[in-house]
Amino acid sequence: MNRRTWTLVVSALLVAAFGLLGAFVRVPYVALGPGPTYDTLGDVSVDPDAEPEEVISIGEGPETFETGGELRMTTVSVTTELSLFGALGLWGSGRYALAPEEEFYPPDRTPEEVETENREAFETSQSSAESAALRYLGYPTRVSVGQVVAEGPSDGILEPGDEILRVHESETIDDQQVQDALTDTAPGDEVSVVISRDGDERTETIALGSNEDRERGFLGIVPVTEPEADFDIDIELSEVGGPSAGLIFALAIVDKLTEGSLTDDTIIAGTGEISSDGRVGPIGGIQFKMTAAKEEGASIFLVPADNCIEAVPNAPDGLRLVRVETLESAIDSLESLAEGGEAPSCS
Repeated sequence: MNRRTWTLVVSALLVAAFGLLGAFVRVPYVALGPGPTYDTLGDVSVDPDAEPEEVISIGEGPETFETGGELRMTTVSVTTELSLFGALGLWGSGRYALAPEEEFYPPDRTPEEVETENREAFETSQSSAESAALRYLGYPTRVSVGQVVAEGPSDGILEPGDEILRVHESETIDDQQVQDALTDTAPGDEVSVVISRDGDERTETIALGSNEDRERGFLGIVPVTEPEADFDIDIELSEVGGPSAGLIFALAIVDKLTEGSLTDDTIIAGTGEISSDGRVGPIGGIQFKMTAAKEEGASIFLVPADNCIEAVPNAPDGLRLVRVETLESAIDSLESLAEGGEAPSCS
């Protein structure tokens, strides 16, 4: 075998070896892309052997109304366990972006722990959406202790289920007001918390602790806002995580409990975390969510105000971006558009 032939053979072997490595060696990245969307006014199949169920169902009690069109919540797909070739192929398609795996699955937490956190965030978004919608519709709310942090400042003083009436002399009707009442406090400060337990009102004095995520005092509880309504709202989506569906859930609840149609028989999509008092917060991956929405036929996309700068240059052609700050502003915009009017834009 002469030198030239030997060189060609070695080169071929190296290419083959690299190809095998590229096909099987895992890289520490995930691929982000458009995920599935769900019509929150429609049905979803939770079991292939069962009949589809409503994504959002309203229990017996209030009058509900027919809705038209679609209100689609959007998601981001996260593809893991990528090979080198697989990662490059997805990135090269222009439909996906690569991100370090540790940003989504930190090395100090197991994948199961991350999935649990995402699921809990999704459940919290459902609760906040229900509270925001019912509060918008005029239903009264109450705020109570959902969890007490073990060995925290309130451990042994407050209990899950306690209704929180006032914190630091501020009346509370939602969980955000509990947090706001501590804005000007510091670790070590003593605050009064007025609660109702088993029908008895009492005042507790609690020395605030510290939390590495914030400078203000830490009460050591997870407050939850509960609408005082005599019916249940059930949201049936089992394979979704994260908090970003809150706005669309709240809109769908309002649409089902009021006459008329917020969608004007069109397909509207959007995203946004929502607080129990109706404030809409920013989310991640909006470019992928807009792509998924457009592919499902959406003509309008509701964008949290703080996501507008990112959304504008990445919006698909023909998708109208409507800027929203609160649940009320989103409803006002949709009603205006249905009547042929204007709505706040991201541009």
